[in-house]
Amino acid sequence: MSDNDGKKTLGVRGGPRSGQVKQSFSHGRTKNVVVETKRKRVVVPKPGAAAGSGASAGGGSGKSDPKLQAAAASAKRPAGISDAEMERRLKALQAAKAREADEAAQREAEEKARAEERDRLRAEKEQKEREQREAEEKARAKAEEEERARKAAEEAKNAPAQPEPAADSAAAKPAVKKTDTGPRKSEREREERGRSVKTRDDGNRRSGKLTLNQALSGEGGRQKSMAAMKRKQERARQKAMGGPVQREKVMRDVQLPEAITVAELANRMAERVGDVIKSLMNNGVMATQNQSIDADTAELIIEEFGHRVTRVSDADVEQVIEQTEDKPEDLQPRPPVITIMGHVDHGKTSLLDAIRKTKVVAGEAGGITQHIGAYQVTTEGGTTLSFLDTPGHAAFTSMRSRGAQVTDIVVLVVAADDAVMPQTVEAIAHAKAAKVPMIVAINKIDKPEANPTKVRTDLLQHEVVVEQMSGDVQDVEVSAQTGQGLDELLEAIALQAEILELKANPNRPAQGAVIEAKLDVGRGPVATVLVQNGTLKQGDIFVVGEQYGKVRAMENDQGKRVKEAGPSVPVEVLGINGTPEAGDVLNVVETEAQAREIAEYRQQAAKDKRAAAGAATTLEQLMQKAKDDENVSELPILVKADVQGSAEAIVQAMEKIGNDEVRVRVLHYGVGAITETDVGLAEASGAPIMGFNVRANAPARNSANQKGVEIRYYSVIYDLVDDVKAAASGLLSNEVRENFIGYAQIKEVFKVSNVGKVAGCLVTEGVARRSAGVRLLRDDVVIHEGTLKTLKRFKDEVSEVQSGQECGMAFENYDDVRPGDVIEIFEREEVERTLA
Repeated sequence: MSDNDGKKTLGVRGGPRSGQVKQSFSHGRTKNVVVETKRKRVVVPKPGAAAGSGASAGGGSGKSDPKLQAAAASAKRPAGISDAEMERRLKALQAAKAREADEAAQREAEEKARAEERDRLRAEKEQKEREQREAEEKARAKAEEEERARKAAEEAKNAPAQPEPAADSAAAKPAVKKTDTGPRKSEREREERGRSVKTRDDGNRRSGKLTLNQALSGEGGRQKSMAAMKRKQERARQKAMGGPVQREKVMRDVQLPEAITVAELANRMAERVGDVIKSLMNNGVMATQNQSIDADTAELIIEEFGHRVTRVSDADVEQVIEQTEDKPEDLQPRPPVITIMGHVDHGKTSLLDAIRKTKVVAGEAGGITQHIGAYQVTTEGGTTLSFLDTPGHAAFTSMRSRGAQVTDIVVLVVAADDAVMPQTVEAIAHAKAAKVPMIVAINKIDKPEANPTKVRTDLLQHEVVVEQMSGDVQDVEVSAQTGQGLDELLEAIALQAEILELKANPNRPAQGAVIEAKLDVGRGPVATVLVQNGTLKQGDIFVVGEQYGKVRAMENDQGKRVKEAGPSVPVEVLGINGTPEAGDVLNVVETEAQAREIAEYRQQAAKDKRAAAGAATTLEQLMQKAKDDENVSELPILVKADVQGSAEAIVQAMEKIGNDEVRVRVLHYGVGAITETDVGLAEASGAPIMGFNVRANAPARNSANQKGVEIRYYSVIYDLVDDVKAAASGLLSNEVRENFIGYAQIKEVFKVSNVGKVAGCLVTEGVARRSAGVRLLRDDVVIHEGTLKTLKRFKDEVSEVQSGQECGMAFENYDDVRPGDVIEIFEREEVERTLA
C-alpha cells in the first residue's frame, strides 16, 4: 500500500495508526519508512438477531424467519466472505449431512439383511443336522434290535434244554421291560448311544456321502484303511463277546543286514517306529527313524521285542537267481550257437549271407560288420542253427570276445588269398580261451590267387592243426560268392553239434546273455538276448546287469513279434528301464521288487568299486599323476553310438591313440541320439561330439549352432579313428631339429669398450651366421648356449663369415671366453609330428 505523497507503507493488522520506522541497509544507508497499522475488526451481533437465533434453537419450530437466518449467518460469517459464498457453503454442508444420513440408512439395511441370511442358514443347518441325527438314530436302533435278536437266537441255540422255557421267558421279558423303563438306565443308554455315534462317526470308513460342511471344515480328508477297519471290528466283536481284546503277538523271523535304518527295522518287525525309538533310547542309543544302526544293536532290539533274528549280507539278495541243477530227464536237445569269427574283409558276413540267402553286407556301412548280428537258420535237413556274426576290425576285440563266450562252436573264416592275419590270431585266442570247438572255413576259394595250403600251414604256427594236416580241427573250403562248399560246412557244423550233445531245460525261468544293447528312439532301451536256458515269455520280470524290467515285447531276427523264446533263440527284448551293458546276464525273477532290489544292489556295488579304484592311490602317486598330466595335452571328445558294443569299441580305439605328449580323453559315451545335454557338456569342456550311426535331434542341433559345438557324423569306424588321430596330431608340439652349420676356434680375446670381451676367431668348418644359435665348448663340454651379440669381419658388422676366414664374435650376456675354446654354430628348424 502507499500513502498520499506516494511513499510505500507497510500494512499491519489493527487500527488505522501510522508512524515511521528507520530501515537499515547493508551498505550503511538508512531510510525512513511510513508504517500504517490497522486494528482487527470485532463483529458484535445485534441484540435482535441473537434473541431470534436463541428462540429458534430453543423453541424447535419447523421454520425460522429468513431474515433471522440471514442475520445469524452474517453474524457467524468470517470477515471478507460474501453472502453468496456463505450461502453456497451452507448448501454444501446440508448436502453432505443428507448424504451421510442416506449412507447410514443403507448400511443399517445391509446389516439387517446379512443378519437375516445368517439366521436362515443357521436354521437350515440345524434342521439338516437334526434330520441326519434322527435318521442315524433310527438306523442304529434298527441295527441294535437286529443284533439283540441275533444274540438271543444264538443263546437260545447254544443254551441247554430247560424244563419250563415258557415260564422263564415270560418272567425274563417283563424284567427286561421294567429295567428298560428305568430313568437312570435310559439316560445312561442315551449317553452310551451318543458316545458310540461319535466313535462310529470318527472311525467309520464308510460314513456315507461327503457333506459340504465336512469338505469345508477339512473333516474326513484322511480315512482309515480297510485292514484297520477290520481290526477294529474284530476288537469290538471280541469285546462284545467278553473275550480278550489284546491280540496274540506274532513272532517273526527278521532278516537283518549289516546296517539298517530304524524305520526299516520297525517295518520288518511290524512294530511302531515310536516304540522302536523308545527301546533304543532305553538302551542308550539316540537315533531318528532315518538313521542307520549296526547289526548288533538291531539284534538286541529285535530280541527285546520277542522276534527271531536271521543275519544276512547285502549279497544275499542275489540268492533268488541262483541256478539249480536240472534233472537229466528234464533236459531237451537245443540248437547249437555258432559264432562266425575272423579277420576283417575275409568274408564272414558274406558267408553268413550265402547261408541265410539274404543280403546283410549291403546294410553295413563301408561293407564291414559293426554290430553283433544274431540269426537263426534252418537247413534243408530241418536242423535249426543259431548264428552270431562278429566284427573283425581291431577295434571290436571285446565284441569278438563276447561272441566267443556265449557260443558252442566257432567257425573261423580265413581268406584263401590273404591267409592268417592279426584279427584271425585274436579270434583263435578267444576260441581257445572259451574252450569251444573250432571249424576252419577257408573262404574265397574261387579266386585265382587262392592258396588254401598256405592257410593250413599258417594255422600250424598258432597250434591249429586241421584234418588235412592230420589234426582234429575240421576245415572246409568254401566260396561265399559261388556257394561252393556251403553244404559241407553245414554238415560239419551239424556233426560237431551232434558230438557236443547240446541240451537245455526249456521249462524253467529263462537265463540268457545280452549280445548287444541299444537305445531306440521309438522303443526305448532294446537288448539283443540269446536265451541259453529256460524259456523267456512275454510278461516275465527280469534283472539284467544293473538294470531290470518286464518283457513288454519280443522280436526275432526277422523283425516279427514272438510270445516266447526257448534255448538258443536270439530275440530283441523291449521293456528294460535302462540300457544294459553288452555281455550282461539276464535272469528271470518272480517279483518286480526282487528285480529292483538286485539291480540297486548291483548299482551300489559297482559305484563302490569305482570309488575304491579311484581312492586306492597314495599321495605320491597322486602328485606324480598331476605332474604327468601337466605335460600331457588332451583332446576331449564325446561319443554317441547306436549300440553299446560300437560305443565300447570306439572308446577302446580312442584309448590307444596318443603318446607321452598327447592323448584322447573320452569325456562321455553313450547309446542313442545326440541330445541337448550332450551339447551342454561339449560346450563346457570344449569338446567335439562324435556321432556313430546316430544323429542329433532338432533342439540339440539348434543348441550346437548357437553355442558353436562341432558335431561330426560317422558310419565307418575307420573314418572316425583317422579323424581323431589327425585332430590329436594337431596338439603335438612341433619337433625341433638342430642342424650344425659351422665351427669356429677362439684364437685371441680382446677387451673393447662399450662391448666387453670380443673373441678373435677362425671359422674352421662351415659358416658362421649371426642369426644362428651358438654354444661355447671348453674341452668338449658345453659351458654356455646363447646367441651372438656381434659378428665382425675386420671393423664391419657382417651377417655371416665363411670357412677359413677370421672374425670377431661377442656373446650376448656372457664374457667368460678363453683362447682355445670352440664355438659351435647351429640352426633350429621345427618339424610337424603326427601320431602313428
